[in-house]
Amino acid sequence: MATQESVAHEARLRAQNIGGIDETTVELESGITVLAGRNATNRTSLLQAFMAALGGSSASLKADAEEGYAELELDDQTYTRTLKRTGNTVVTDGEPYLDDPELADLYAFLLESNPARRAVTTEDDLREIILRPVDTDEIEREISRLTDEKNEISNELDRLDSLKNDLPSLEQQRTDLEGKIEDKRDELEAVKAAIEEAEANADTQQEGQDELEEKLSELRERRSALEDVRFDLETERESLSALREERDDLEAEQEDLPALNSLDREEVDAEIDRLQRQSQSIDGVISQLQSIVQFNEEMLEGSHPEIRQLLANDDTESTDQAITDQLVDDGAETVRCWTCGSQVQRSEIEATIDRLREHQETKLSERDDLESQIESLRSERREIDQTRQRHERVDRRLDSVTDEIEQREARLDDLTDRREELESEIDDLETEAAELEAEADDDTEDDEESLLELNRRANELEFSLGRLERDLETTTDDIEDIESALEDEDQLEQRRDEIRDELEELRTRIDRIEREAVESFNEHMDAVLEVLEYRNIDRIWIERVGKTVREGRRKVEQTAFDLHIVRSTADGSTYEDTIDHLSESEREVTGLIFGLAGYLVHEVYEEVPFMLLDSLEALDSNRIAALVEYFESHTDFLVVALLPEDAAALDDEYDRVTEI
Repeated sequence: MATQESVAHEARLRAQNIGGIDETTVELESGITVLAGRNATNRTSLLQAFMAALGGSSASLKADAEEGYAELELDDQTYTRTLKRTGNTVVTDGEPYLDDPELADLYAFLLESNPARRAVTTEDDLREIILRPVDTDEIEREISRLTDEKNEISNELDRLDSLKNDLPSLEQQRTDLEGKIEDKRDELEAVKAAIEEAEANADTQQEGQDELEEKLSELRERRSALEDVRFDLETERESLSALREERDDLEAEQEDLPALNSLDREEVDAEIDRLQRQSQSIDGVISQLQSIVQFNEEMLEGSHPEIRQLLANDDTESTDQAITDQLVDDGAETVRCWTCGSQVQRSEIEATIDRLREHQETKLSERDDLESQIESLRSERREIDQTRQRHERVDRRLDSVTDEIEQREARLDDLTDRREELESEIDDLETEAAELEAEADDDTEDDEESLLELNRRANELEFSLGRLERDLETTTDDIEDIESALEDEDQLEQRRDEIRDELEELRTRIDRIEREAVESFNEHMDAVLEVLEYRNIDRIWIERVGKTVREGRRKVEQTAFDLHIVRSTADGSTYEDTIDHLSESEREVTGLIFGLAGYLVHEVYEEVPFMLLDSLEALDSNRIAALVEYFESHTDFLVVALLPEDAAALDDEYDRVTEI
């Protein structure tokens, strides 16, 4: 993994009433800035001020203040975060550096309670930490949307291929129709000429001729109407057949759909609400534990503002001084308890604080488990909602198709009745026309075609010609539609290729992040173990393994991150150890490198130019110096809180802040 090139920057931070800070201003240049000092000297509070101005979510307001702020000047821009107490809550406002602090909170602000560091210490799900900023649900939704679009395009391209294959036969059909139309027109012209000749030679009275013409005209109208009805009947039957096939498909799809139980959704909602309330309750406990730990640490070190105020109100200055000395003397074995007033061992209070921290870690782990359960239930709820939507879509379409079938069946009955009515009328008109013609044409030779027969032939030819012309119009429209559709073929193929690339990127995004995170961790872990010279550890590395997990009601294949520790014995043989056997120093280094892997994989350096470190006391001074210098190459500003003796191991060229 390549290091990030640093660009010279200058920054100024102003803070008021953040953590334990009354008011301070700190100036720093890019590179390493060391906050050197004993415990309870507001080093962590200054880191909180940085986080507040950068947009982080962990800043706290000073216990005795109603409002505070953090202001960061960077590259001629000013970023501000204000905190204001409202009842039992603290409301934040302003325009910090980051709009969304999630990436920075996870991978740039590597304080003691950082989730990435804690994940290794508490053996949490490492993969979940790496993928937490990735909206996997949104990726799945986008994959589903693009897949549907690709399928639609593929279906359309398949249709175009089929139409392209149909084009030669349609063009041949158009040519054949044009030839048939020409023949029919010639034949019709000949019949019309025969009709004119027959009418001219007729010796019947004009009155009889007019009556016959009227009947023939009426007969032509009825035959034309009958032809239209027959055409409509054919069209309705075709449509009805297609609708019935669609209804059968919908009914089959309806039967294949999973059963829908509304109680399942309600039960899942209720369980999510219950778990969320439980998680919120644990959040409250965690917040209270954090406050208690911080308060007792400050009281133990004598830095809490309340104790100063309390001692200032005692009767005598000498008594104040004595009690103060007892409370703030780092070397004292006993201190006066600020709750009961008795003398207690400092180690007992420190042990109690350690137990509180352990309890806080337990609660954090419980909350993570609850969040995992909640996410699983949300996945199940989405599955239920999708099933319900499919049911509703199929039901709606089935109702619509059923209604349309009923309407077309009624229309078909009406058309059938109309056809029978017209056929009966035509039979009557033909009989009447034949009688009139017989009366008016007694002298016609037997071998000559009657005027009625000629008109019948003319009508039939006109009907046939009309059908051919309609077929030609339909065929021409089909050809034009195909040619028009084929104009979009290249564009559709290009879009399908684009979707394939997008789907490939989406489907491999999670895999790529996992792979890069593992590679980054393993690479940097190897390098840091060599730099820090942990002689009894050959390697600490992460392996991606597959496992089956449950998402809602489904079991799916998913990867997991397995952390391996390889040690060697004095005789040179190697064996695999467990996380439980790592020293505190080794665990802290492993957690920090895991945080660095997330920082690099998610390119957090593109989002925020700061990385913050504290609580490195588990490492010896030389290793702290080596680790800090290793981290420096990956960020513009590295701000690290150290004890004075640990800070002394770093090069003097690095900026130092000793008073806050």
